[in-house]
Amino acid sequence: MRPDPAARFVAALHAAHDPAEVATVRRRVAADDEVIGMRMRDLFAAAKAATGMPLADVDGLLDSPVYEVRMGALCIMDFRAKDRRVTPDERAELYRLYLDRHDRITTWDMVDRAAPSVVGGRLLGRDPAPLARLAAAPEPLRRRTAITAPLWFVRHGGLADVEHVFPLAAALAGDPDPSVSAAVGIALEHAGARHPQAAAAFLDAHGATLPRPVLRAAMSKLPAP
Repeated sequence: MRPDPAARFVAALHAAHDPAEVATVRRRVAADDEVIGMRMRDLFAAAKAATGMPLADVDGLLDSPVYEVRMGALCIMDFRAKDRRVTPDERAELYRLYLDRHDRITTWDMVDRAAPSVVGGRLLGRDPAPLARLAAAPEPLRRRTAITAPLWFVRHGGLADVEHVFPLAAALAGDPDPSVSAAVGIALEHAGARHPQAAAAFLDAHGATLPRPVLRAAMSKLPAP
């Protein structure tokens, strides 16, 4: 009997184990995460090959204590959400899975991999209130999701969609967790490049109180005054 898709995927990850990568991976994961140790390009390739895995099996991968297995699950979700053939119902299922299992997202790069396509892709053209609720969450990685997901609006939406970035940035710019404040700077940099008028208005209102790194990022793509 052939192993199920999730087991084949996990076996592919272990087959790509590289002892030289263990220390590199260990530096960016939570203290209690287990690691395989592998190059990210190999993880992405395995996830792309497993994009057709049933979502129930992807959900099961998120139970793993191993960082690369859970990161792989989020990569699969990302590839599915970016597929031009994805249906609105599939987008909704991916979105629910991401939010329902957010407790299994333990590193900032997991957020950055899937939040734009899975969360932002679902909310583009819809009420962005779920992002405000995430921005008020006690967990830093949920707050990072709130400000990272609307990067999809910047890339794929109209200017009215891009404007949703700025209230979230105002709420999170002074966040005490560096993983959140850094993401605010990234979001403002991209939103400012796409919608400089809205970014200038944001800086007029909030520039004096922004942390210096966030301010520099927010101004980096704007025309010189």
